[in-house]
Amino acid sequence: KEQEVTEIKELMIQRVDRVELVLKKLAQLLATNTNYAALISGPQYHRNKLKFIQLSMMDDRKLLIVTVVEGNLIKNTMVDVPRNISREELLNLNILLNSALNGLTIEEINLDVISRLKEQAGVHSSLVDTVLTEVARAIRADEEDLQIYTSGATNIFKYPELSDGDKASRLIDTLEHKEVLQEFVAEVNSGTEEEAGIQVYIGDESPVQSMKDCSVVTANYDLGGGLRGTIGIIGPKRMDYEKVLGTLRNLMN
Repeated sequence: KEQEVTEIKELMIQRVDRVELVLKKLAQLLATNTNYAALISGPQYHRNKLKFIQLSMMDDRKLLIVTVVEGNLIKNTMVDVPRNISREELLNLNILLNSALNGLTIEEINLDVISRLKEQAGVHSSLVDTVLTEVARAIRADEEDLQIYTSGATNIFKYPELSDGDKASRLIDTLEHKEVLQEFVAEVNSGTEEEAGIQVYIGDESPVQSMKDCSVVTANYDLGGGLRGTIGIIGPKRMDYEKVLGTLRNLMN
C-alpha cells in the first residue's frame, strides 16, 4: 500500500542501525500483502572498489596491512614477513600498490595487473602476493556476513501444489538455511548491471533446486553508492504475477 511504502522509505533514510528492523518489517509486509513467502537480503556494496592500502611494520617481521574499500569498509590484517622491511622500502611498496590498484574492483585485479606488480616489486614480489590475498579478502568480506530476512513461509500451505509433505518440507528448509539463501542471492545477482531489475523465475528456471516447484520474482533495492540488496517473492507457479510485479515496482519507485 502507498502509505506502507512511504513509511518504509522514511525509515530507510534514518540511522543505519535501524536497517535490520526495517528489512524485517518490509519482509513481513510483503508476505502479508502478497500471501506468498518473502525474503530480503541486507544491503551490500556491489563491485567494491579499492580506495587505499597502507603497509606498516609493527614489530620485527610483523607487517600490518590496512585495506580501505568503497563504502569505507576497513580491514586490518597482520602478517609475518621473512625480514624487517625498511621505511624506504615500505614507502615504495605503498606507492606502487596504491598507484596500480586504487579504484579497481576485485575482478579488475587480474593476472596481468598482478604480474606487472610483482615484476615492479622485485625482491618483494612474494610480499605483493600476500598483500593481494588480503586485499581480495577485504573486498569480499561483507559477502560472508550477508544477512537475509524471511517471512511468510507458512503461506505456502495455502497452495495445494506446494503443501505436499516433501515439497513443503524442502521449501521451508530452504527458507531457514542462510547458506542456501546466500547462494540464491548470489545467483540472481550474477548477471550484468544491465540485467539488474525485476526478474521472474518459473519452475526449473529457479537458481535453487529446492524452489523448482515454485515461481520466484526478485528485484534489487538501491540505497545509493553501490549499496544494494535483493527482494524475493516465492509462491506457486500460478502466482498472481500482476500483483507481485506491481507491488515490487511500487516499492522500487
